[in-house]
Amino acid sequence: MGLRFEELAWRETPIGAISLRRRRDPALDVDVYEVKLDDEFLMSSLFPVAEIELARLGLAPLTGDDLDVVVGGLGLGYTARTALEDARVGSLVVVEAIEDVIDWHRRQLLPFAAGLAADPRTRFVRADFFAAVAAGDLDPERPDRRFHAVLLDVDHSPRNVLHPSHAPFYTPDGLRRLAGLLHPEGVFALWSDDPPDADFGAALAEVFPTSEAHVVRFANPFTGGESANTVYVAHR
Repeated sequence: MGLRFEELAWRETPIGAISLRRRRDPALDVDVYEVKLDDEFLMSSLFPVAEIELARLGLAPLTGDDLDVVVGGLGLGYTARTALEDARVGSLVVVEAIEDVIDWHRRQLLPFAAGLAADPRTRFVRADFFAAVAAGDLDPERPDRRFHAVLLDVDHSPRNVLHPSHAPFYTPDGLRRLAGLLHPEGVFALWSDDPPDADFGAALAEVFPTSEAHVVRFANPFTGGESANTVYVAHR
């Protein structure tokens, strides 16, 4: 059993103070890892289901092997780790704006993400995902590179963004720039904390021939009931 509460990392960043903490939940008898931005909770190891499904649903439409995949937003590592569990994935580029988050994984502070940083298929890119898409360059080492899948989990939802500069990405013009970084049969998948959004669905439909909003439900131990996130999957 660990300490009842421990702050594992803290750093002031341009978008606020980001911290990683571990606390013991006596009711559930588990260690809970949480990420906060200032006083706002970003993610918790108690609720990994939708982050895992982001990778599974995003990779499911693809065929073939040696897939090149991008994960936008590293966080606790569930999406990236799940992507690596797919034997078809040949390379994984993780685009993360905050160096400290990358460092959490290199220092192996998150036991459930063990092996992510050490996997030879993984490469971390310290960059603003949204600025990189706008510049058409998700991989600085190969500026002309195209990908089979881009899996994004940064903002709370297309309407509830962490920074105003992210908002243009969720428009048809922003999504077209993203689609231009995909192979002809590529997939874009997005995690959202909100229910399916008709306006964002319409924006996806302007750019991608097919798209679907999957409602991912999971048990919520705090409420004793059920909660839900949304995973959008759009296919070129």
